[in-house]
Amino acid sequence: MLRRDMLLATAALPATVAAFQQSGSGRPKNIVISSANGLAACKRANEILQAGGDTLEAVVSGVTIVEDDPEDSSVGYGGLPNEEGVVELDASVMHGPTRRCGAVAGVHNIKNVARLAKLVMEQTAHILLVGDGATRFARAWGIPEMNLLTEKSRLAWMAWKQSLRDGAGHNNWTNWLEAPDAPKKAQASLRRMFPEASEELIAWAFDVARHPPTGTINCLAWNEKGEMSGTTTTSGLAWKIPGRVGDSPIIGAGLFVDQEVGAAGSTGLGEENIRICGGHTVVENMRHGMSPRDACLDALQRIARNYNNDRGKLGRFDINFYALRADGAYAGASLWNVRQRMGVMAAVKFAVNTGGESRLEDCAWLLERKA
Repeated sequence: MLRRDMLLATAALPATVAAFQQSGSGRPKNIVISSANGLAACKRANEILQAGGDTLEAVVSGVTIVEDDPEDSSVGYGGLPNEEGVVELDASVMHGPTRRCGAVAGVHNIKNVARLAKLVMEQTAHILLVGDGATRFARAWGIPEMNLLTEKSRLAWMAWKQSLRDGAGHNNWTNWLEAPDAPKKAQASLRRMFPEASEELIAWAFDVARHPPTGTINCLAWNEKGEMSGTTTTSGLAWKIPGRVGDSPIIGAGLFVDQEVGAAGSTGLGEENIRICGGHTVVENMRHGMSPRDACLDALQRIARNYNNDRGKLGRFDINFYALRADGAYAGASLWNVRQRMGVMAAVKFAVNTGGESRLEDCAWLLERKA
């Protein structure tokens, strides 16, 4: 390789991977990346890789931590429900070494749907099971059922129900007819209904009622043998119409893995990702020579073009992509440079583990949002 070509190739890699090469210490044996809510997931996944475990088992075991966490309202137990107050979960998996995949969508009462998607891949001739059929499949394999709606998520759902108004400001979920101070009365009502809830929790409930989060966790792994796998799991868009399915269980949208090239996944508003087949697009971009960072940014540019780059319309949602190339290079990228929640602006990050403790790294971004 010419020195010029070598420098160009190194420049295309993320700073972390390039630093390993330049230091002479060698690239990490195992790399796991995920959305920012996956610090613990990445650590567990890498521990499994270090012990010689399979890449798909690693990422599924990792995201199980998030699915089990009632404090993460975008995934698994404690996920925010649909408009009827029912938690519906979606997930997909892809196994690079065997080029197989599995997915489930619209699942009720089954907490660990990434593992259920893996079971679909391993134990059926199908790829996608949905709704009651997916639940019956889980029941046949002895997976326990449970109510996934926590009190915290029920509080947020009730805040949303009480925030709805007709043209005259009326709402049948409140006990008044004329409500010029409806938000204040609604908060007082919820304090009576949820006496153990803190003021901070009440404020959070009304914030997510006004600005429904899209959440999700995507997790991708690469081991020293060059094997790759990925998973995406979610409770979907809060307050969605029952039966709505986003990008997370759609192979080629919320997740795509080709271990000869790389892997990619997404979090954020799934409808926008489905429209560009985002996971597949990112991997194909890398196949044609783009770095992981540029591959993700190109996918975001395609989404922006769907709105004629209208920043007003684009400002109504967020979407992120994550990419892990077959040589261990990786990146995360976001539509916007910052995300606002509870009035606080924060840089968009993603989780990385190359051994030891996980860390957050900055996402590249397409558009700048100012306070």
